[in-house]
Amino acid sequence: MAEINKIVVTVEWEQKHIDRLNEEFPDLEIAMCADQSRISEHLPGAQGIIGRGLNASFIEEFQDIVWAHSPGAGVDAFLFPEMIERDDITVTNNSGVHASTIAEHLLGMMLSFARGFPEMVHNQAKHVWKRPSTDVVELGYQTVAVVGLGDIGHALAIRAKALGMYVVGSRRRSNDPMEGVDQLYSPDQLHEMIAHADHVAITLPSTPRTRGLFGTAEFAAMKNSAVIYNIGRGDIINQDELIDALNNGVIAGAGLDVTTPEPLNEDSALWDTPGVFITPHFSGSTPYYWDRGIEIVAENIRRLRNDEPLFNVVDKQEGY
Repeated sequence: MAEINKIVVTVEWEQKHIDRLNEEFPDLEIAMCADQSRISEHLPGAQGIIGRGLNASFIEEFQDIVWAHSPGAGVDAFLFPEMIERDDITVTNNSGVHASTIAEHLLGMMLSFARGFPEMVHNQAKHVWKRPSTDVVELGYQTVAVVGLGDIGHALAIRAKALGMYVVGSRRRSNDPMEGVDQLYSPDQLHEMIAHADHVAITLPSTPRTRGLFGTAEFAAMKNSAVIYNIGRGDIINQDELIDALNNGVIAGAGLDVTTPEPLNEDSALWDTPGVFITPHFSGSTPYYWDRGIEIVAENIRRLRNDEPLFNVVDKQEGY
């Protein structure tokens, strides 16, 4: 049975979340540390850390750490070389916690483009009564390609299918049928998959395999009327090549919740590129986030104490 008597939490939990753990694990010490610059003061004697802020010097100095839990689905900040090399530290994440809210955010973007909302919001700011310059469409007559059918991608697929869309998608690990997906592709069939899609939604993590995945060749493979969406990480899309594709009418639009860098520079050409709709990396925001996330934390504490495999374990080599 693994010893897990103290965890350090570097995210802001409400009291109800602390109470939830105290109720099941009354002997567990929970060290709250919202100020990441003071993590080292709380790490002595801790076996787990929930949140960001862990670095190479910490895991070298504090040898009791056996578990690091990412507050999000992305784990880029956790996968520094020293962490990857430590087989005795398991990394887990909150994958699935915000699948529904991100899927709704994506659908909101898709509906906005389908109805011409970005242009009409721009017109409203100028006090101009004018219909969109492009034809409006119904999603139920369109195809969406979901690049990455993990929890978020699958949640989008189910919701898109409920609206009558034809749904295609890709994933690496299985070709088993999935609810809401009409046709599955492998990652090496990317161009074939996106060629006939009206909407291309990227729901991938940032890994060596995915960085720069979308560039000039991929935009050229898409329909001129297609819109691309990215809620994964900004570096999955070559941003300069995206700007060129939009300026030259290669594709029609881009809905971006992630960019490179973040925050996006005030003088970035992306702000004024035609057809771009930007949101500030908040597609996963929901008041219920830690109400769901705390159950993953509790489950993994339980499993650690029972020497059972943890839930939502990250493959350090693959990066997700």
